[in-house]
Amino acid sequence: MIVRIAVALAAAVSTALPLAAVAEALPDKGFWLPARDEEVSFVVDGTTTYGTVHVPARRRGERLPAALLLPGSGPTDRDGNQPPAFTPNTIRDLAGVLDRDRVVTLRFDKYGTGRTGLGAYADRPADLDHPAFVRQAAAARDLLRDRAEVASHRVALAGHSEGALTALVLAADAPRDRRAAALILLRPLALRMLDVLAAQLHDQIGQAVAAGAMTEEEGRAADGAIDVAVTDLRAGRPVDTTAMPPALAAFFRSLAGPSRRFVTSVDAVFPPDVARRLRPMPVLLTCGELDPQVPCRATDQLAAVVGHRVVLPGAGHAMTTADGTFSPVLTARLHALRW
Repeated sequence: MIVRIAVALAAAVSTALPLAAVAEALPDKGFWLPARDEEVSFVVDGTTTYGTVHVPARRRGERLPAALLLPGSGPTDRDGNQPPAFTPNTIRDLAGVLDRDRVVTLRFDKYGTGRTGLGAYADRPADLDHPAFVRQAAAARDLLRDRAEVASHRVALAGHSEGALTALVLAADAPRDRRAAALILLRPLALRMLDVLAAQLHDQIGQAVAAGAMTEEEGRAADGAIDVAVTDLRAGRPVDTTAMPPALAAFFRSLAGPSRRFVTSVDAVFPPDVARRLRPMPVLLTCGELDPQVPCRATDQLAAVVGHRVVLPGAGHAMTTADGTFSPVLTARLHALRW
C-alpha cells in the first residue's frame, strides 16, 4: 500500500496536476475531502453578518492556512461587487486564486451590503463609523481562526482598497493571541481618505479644463471649493456646495450627509502611521500600473514604512488586466507568500 501511494503521488506531481487530481490518484480517496463553500454567520454589535467560507480540498484532519478577505469602499459585497451595475468579482476571484495554494478563505457582506444590510444601524445609519467595520472584521477573523480546518496561528488578513485599510488597522491593533500571520494590502487606501478623494477630483477638474468642458477660471473655482469642503468636513462644519458644479455638489452633499461620521472616522486614519505599529510579519503591498483610484504614487509613504511595493503591470483597480484576467503577477506573488 505504501509503495502504491508513493507511485500515485509521484505520477500526479510529475505531470503538474492540481491538488484535486493528486487526491483522485490516491488509492484510498476516503482520506481526502473535496473543496467546498459554506455559508456562515456571526453576530457583532447586535448585527448578524453573513459570509462564505471556502475550504480547499484537504486531507481529513488537516489544518490549513487561512485568509480573511475584506472588500473595497462603498456598498461592495462579499464577492467584491456592487450589483447590479458593477460586478468585477474582485474578492471572489481572490478566493479562487488562494484556493490553488490551499488557503481557507472567509469573505462576508460588510455593513450596508448583501444579506447583512445595515443590521442594528438600520434606524441610525449616521452612527456607523469605521471602527464598527473594524470590529466586524475582527469578529470574522475570530470565526475563521476557530474553525477545525484552520491552523489558528496561520491566519492572514487581506484587504482591497478601503478593505486594506481595515486589514491594516486590525493587524496593528490585534492582541497577542489574535496576531495576523501575514498582511496583504491590495490597492490600499494609503493616505487620508479625503486627501485621496480631493486628489482624484482635482485630476478630474484638470481633465475637464484640458478637454474644454470647463474654463480655466471655472476649474480654479472648483479646485478651491474642493479644498474648502475638505477643510470644513474635517472641522465638523457645514459644507457649502453652492459654488460647485452640480455633480461635485451632489458628491460633497453625500459626504456631509448620514455617512459623515464614517467618512471623517476613516479620514482620521493615516495609514503610514498605523503601519509603524505593525509587529514583524510578511507584508505584500501592491499597486496597479493603470489604477486611477489608487495610483502608485499614492502608496509611496506606506511603501516606505513596510519596506517594499509590488507594481502590477497592466492592471487596474479591480486587479485585472485589459482582457479581464486576474493579474498573473499578483497570482505569482500570492503563491510566493508564505505564512
